[in-house]
Amino acid sequence: TVIYVFLADGFEEVEALTPVDLLRRAGLAVQTVGVGSHAPCGAHGIRVTADIAEAEVLLPEMTAMVLPGGMPGTVNLEKSPVVQAALSFARDNRLPVAAICAAPSILGHAGMLDGRRAVCFPGFESELRGAAVGSESVVTDGGITTARGAGAAMAFALELVAQLRSPEEAENIRRSIQCP
Repeated sequence: TVIYVFLADGFEEVEALTPVDLLRRAGLAVQTVGVGSHAPCGAHGIRVTADIAEAEVLLPEMTAMVLPGGMPGTVNLEKSPVVQAALSFARDNRLPVAAICAAPSILGHAGMLDGRRAVCFPGFESELRGAAVGSESVVTDGGITTARGAGAAMAFALELVAQLRSPEEAENIRRSIQCP
């Protein structure tokens, strides 16, 4: 069982790597997935070697998925048939899905936010089709966690630890990394 964090050229580095780091600190199995490239380049020129290529994604092994934002990373993620298949699999199997910054727009376009509370980077609210858009930094509703942007990456990652491991583990990690 594995949590997939999808990375495409133009991903927001902080939004992608903070969840990877904290989820691994919590002892969870996480794999970064290179979408379109085994070594996608982030929005700020940081190249990351992904753990696996998108062709290696095994949907029956997936326990959750994370979509970082960034531009054009969000657009590149949404174009990926593998990301779309993972979203469908997650929806059909009621698996946790997380998206931050512009990436919640992908969930809105896929009809996954209907009747749920969600947040995103300012300016993308109209893309969160069917959602009740909030103003919090991070929101979890019905197994879907969304967050506003890079500044919320730590809170987003801690919320994922709380959801996927336990609130106690999230608090232990928060304290161990000196997060206020």
